[in-house]
Amino acid sequence: MGISARKVNNYDLFSGHAWYVPGIKGMFGFIGWYLLGALLGGIAALILGLFMSPEAIQKYSMIVVYPLQFLPAMIYAANQSRKNMIFDAGYVLDNKHTSPYSFALIVLITIVMTFASMFAFDLPNYWNMQLTNKSSVLSEFYDMFTEVMKEMTGGPFWSSFLVVAIFAPIFEEWLCRGMVLRGLLTKMKPVWAIVISALFFAVIHANPWQALNAFLIGLLMGYVYYKTGSLLLTMLMHFINNGTAVVLSNIESLKDYDYWIDIMGKQNYTITFLLSCCVLAACLYAFSRIKVENPWGNIDRIPPADEVVAAETQPTTEE
Repeated sequence: MGISARKVNNYDLFSGHAWYVPGIKGMFGFIGWYLLGALLGGIAALILGLFMSPEAIQKYSMIVVYPLQFLPAMIYAANQSRKNMIFDAGYVLDNKHTSPYSFALIVLITIVMTFASMFAFDLPNYWNMQLTNKSSVLSEFYDMFTEVMKEMTGGPFWSSFLVVAIFAPIFEEWLCRGMVLRGLLTKMKPVWAIVISALFFAVIHANPWQALNAFLIGLLMGYVYYKTGSLLLTMLMHFINNGTAVVLSNIESLKDYDYWIDIMGKQNYTITFLLSCCVLAACLYAFSRIKVENPWGNIDRIPPADEVVAAETQPTTEE
């Protein structure tokens, strides 16, 4: 299985980057490229400010700025992949290994598991916020952070949804699971690869409130990717998580609430939390039954181009 070196589209998020398989050094390199992208995004925002009103900038600039943050990393990965494909093996970014289940059933299980995790992971995030409230310095920092987030997502619902629920799952999953985790899985034990990639996912959020949730959901998405090799599944999980947050934040009666425990009350949330943990455990058990075909997980290896050519040109012998 996999993609042939002769069928590579360098502008495809999947095939165009398959032969770049970064390790720890490459992961830190991605942080540098991401920071460069953030700088480009800031410059783009300043340029847009010359032609747009402050209100328009607040509403629409992130549609341009957000993808730019990932552009340097994507160009670098594509160039490295193109250089490596002749002599080095690659690994497909998106696979569909779900046996003994159908892919459709795994999609359904993934959806249920993601909603369950949203309730289960809300408790540690709530505790994290309680610790923040006990520190005047952290509280002040949190107020600054919320103001920045309001400015970034203060546009109409459609623009916020586009950036947070569509762009973020595509670009962040490409980077954190498709590039970083896929690379680490080929170079170390799966458990460490999943943990380190989840930490990377937390770090790029650059604040302790989103970082904790990012780490927890990163562990879950990392396990899903290891078991299925499917980047589309982790994008779906990311979409559900972010999309739900955007929708809830635009419901007038819920705007003043940040956590499910605040919305539901302690008693109702406690029951929901326990049920969600049970559902999450059942879904993880279902994923545990998927057979892992390689030491690095269910990610298909692609032979280098010279190996393919040698196999195709090797003369056959008749018996």
